[in-house]
Amino acid sequence: MSENTSSAPAAQAAPEEMEAAMAARTSDEIARLQSELAELKAKSADLADQFLRAKAEAENARRRAEDEVSKARKFGIEGFAENLLPVADSLDAALALPNATAQQLREGTDATLRQLHSALERNKVVAINPAAGEKFDPNFHQAISVVPAAQEANTVVSVLQKGYVIADRILRPALVTVTAPK
Repeated sequence: MSENTSSAPAAQAAPEEMEAAMAARTSDEIARLQSELAELKAKSADLADQFLRAKAEAENARRRAEDEVSKARKFGIEGFAENLLPVADSLDAALALPNATAQQLREGTDATLRQLHSALERNKVVAINPAAGEKFDPNFHQAISVVPAAQEANTVVSVLQKGYVIADRILRPALVTVTAPK
């Protein structure tokens, strides 16, 4: 009996030790999970902060781009206007001369026209002025009339009004007279 008695407390101690060991493991597991949870919360907060910062940066970039587009629309013609100011000044000066001769007016008009052409060219506005005999191009020319002529059919006879192109886009086609088909 003494064997049974001595083994009974040992058998009873073993489950208590097992419960204590399990409780210790559970406590360690809870502590590990709480630590992992705290790390994940910190990481989540950091990612949320990064997201909000990136979102704010994207919004600021969008707003800056809108401002730049608005300014470009508003002031895009500024360079062109600056190039035309000398032309306006020349015309004002011509009108301020009370007793200008026809020769002086002619010379002033020629100089002012050169200034205007120069300002247009600096802003990529190029004249379309086809020579007589040049092939009619409906992309650049608008036929106002068709006349019989001794030159090849569908060619320009004369230019009634110059056309203009700005950076490869037609502002106005040249108004031309074209030879009739034979």
